[in-house]
Amino acid sequence: MSDWIETGQEAPDFTLPTDNGKKVTLSKLRGKPVVLYFYPRDNTPGCTVEACAFRDQKAELARRGAQLLGVSTDSVESHEKFRDQYQLNFPLLADIEHQVAEKYGAWREKTRFGKTAMGIQRSTFLIDAQGIVQKVWKSVTVENHDQQVLGALDAVPNA
Repeated sequence: MSDWIETGQEAPDFTLPTDNGKKVTLSKLRGKPVVLYFYPRDNTPGCTVEACAFRDQKAELARRGAQLLGVSTDSVESHEKFRDQYQLNFPLLADIEHQVAEKYGAWREKTRFGKTAMGIQRSTFLIDAQGIVQKVWKSVTVENHDQQVLGALDAVPNA
């Protein structure tokens, strides 16, 4: 289990496959802010609410010049189904080996129904146009999280 990436640190670079079969490299998105959010599983209640809330904020995110990326350990095929079922309008990245989640500190020990296992802790990283982390949400509560992210984007330089 790794430590969290914190505000003021450079966002670790990565390349991951997306739901449309392409690859996204974080460093190639420099020049605009990035909202990178980690979520436990496709098609689960909380993850669906969060993804749909972000989907519905597409215009507001675009107005702020931000790129939204969702990351889980699900496969590209799972992401395709999730995207299509809920008309998601942003890339879902397949971190199957949880290497990126580990780099950011989102891969954590979790206890659920009395069982302890490793998994993604719902978390979001707001990265500025220069690749520096400006805000970290470590234990996201889904309700109103999209609004929190939009508010924080308003405070980011060059957003």
